[in-house]
Amino acid sequence: MFSILNNKYLAVEGVIGVGKTTLVKKLSRYFSVPYYLEIVEGNPFLAKFYENMEKWAFQTQLFFLLSRFDQANEMKKTFIQGSGVISDYAFYKDYLFAKLNLKGDQFTLYEKVFDILKNQIMKPNLVVYLYADFETIMNRISLRDRSFERKISEEYISSLIAEYENYEKVFSGLDILRIDTSDLDFVKNENHFKYICKRILESI
Repeated sequence: MFSILNNKYLAVEGVIGVGKTTLVKKLSRYFSVPYYLEIVEGNPFLAKFYENMEKWAFQTQLFFLLSRFDQANEMKKTFIQGSGVISDYAFYKDYLFAKLNLKGDQFTLYEKVFDILKNQIMKPNLVVYLYADFETIMNRISLRDRSFERKISEEYISSLIAEYENYEKVFSGLDILRIDTSDLDFVKNENHFKYICKRILESI
């Protein structure tokens, strides 16, 4: 089936709870292209990480790095077949989280592995960066009520928002479309969703 996103790779990015996965599923139906979702709840260290970040940060980050790399290879296979691809993350975001979560020798080791892997993955044609203010993010996290996210501190989310606001450094060399979703409800309001689609088409 022809899609305007054929031979295009679109990655949707943003802080935890901003609505990446929900938007990706809607975009996939709208543009008739397959989507890939990052493995979050499948990470066996994640719940432990939110209980004790210092102790479990490296294991959690390494699992995410390798699972994202494996999935990037699967996306590449789909892309080579001529299809478009949409994902609810960009591989480079892994470095952003590692920079926030890891310290000292652990971060040094992580960087070495990341630098090897990043040169082997497919780069998005466009990164759609979804932004929302702190209160909106916390409300959305609360509404979806994932058990392992109940222990996320407000301080951690605030730090993560600050890191994401340096997205141009994290996603250096990529085309980035920033959309403030603080006042958008693209789930219930079709006009808001169409607005995002229009912005994407203008940028792709």
